Amino acid sequence: MNGKPDPQELGAFLKARRRELSLRAVGLPDCGGRRRVEGLRREEVASLAAISVDYYTRIEQGRVQASLSVLNDIARVLHLDDTRRAQLHRLAGDAPGRRRRPAPQRAHPQLRRLLGELVHTPALVLGRRMDILAWNPPAAALITDFAELPVRKRNYVRLVFTDPALRGLYVDWAGTARAAVAQLRLEAVRDSTDPRLADLVGELSVHDEDFRQWWGEGRLSAHGVGIKVLRHPVAGELTLHWDTLTCPGDPDQQLVTLTAEPGSPSQDGLRILASWTARTRRTPTG
Repeated sequence: MNGKPDPQELGAFLKARRRELSLRAVGLPDCGGRRRVEGLRREEVASLAAISVDYYTRIEQGRVQASLSVLNDIARVLHLDDTRRAQLHRLAGDAPGRRRRPAPQRAHPQLRRLLGELVHTPALVLGRRMDILAWNPPAAALITDFAELPVRKRNYVRLVFTDPALRGLYVDWAGTARAAVAQLRLEAVRDSTDPRLADLVGELSVHDEDFRQWWGEGRLSAHGVGIKVLRHPVAGELTLHWDTLTCPGDPDQQLVTLTAEPGSPSQDGLRILASWTARTRRTPTG
């Protein structure tokens, strides 16, 4: 931390921002009853930031110096723009200045070559924040046509929570969604200063109650393999094994593949999708 915290200024800043926000603004239900305080209560900010009420109270009163990750969580909950976020850090004793947003990732050439070889196997490349960097035609046919999405919307976690088709695709949607949130939590632990990650978490916390609850649980997950059951409108029910391969040239990128047991109905379903996509597009995209 740099500089000396000013407890009074910090407390006044946080209280003023709490008063400016409504329950609806942060995605909480408003039952319409009379509230003793204007704006958000400390308890509500603490819950959304996944910290204890006592810990948040001590931060607001200047009795404890919050970590960088906690400050970022509070900034997300309070919907602070870049200017106010920098002010929060300064008042708390941390003056990182305006943090640069990381440059957009591009799928590593090695992974793109592998995508091109996987003609019958759905595969995609995930980067930081579980952004979808590239995919092959079977993956688009199985999950969604990623090419139709704006680049900034190509994020696996965002799609799981915002795309109605994906909610219907996964038989165990809740299990898939919780695992995605846990993986995203792990990303936040690795880099708590990523503003794009903070934006994503803030967006989903406001718009989806399940995401907000599961994010607050603080679970972490680093599973590289598993089984997913999908109910596809063309190929029917598919039981698929997913595996991940970390790129040696860029550890922040992973190739995710979905395969079926040899000779199973699920493998037949994947072949149907592969023959369908082979007639339209043969090269990986992204």
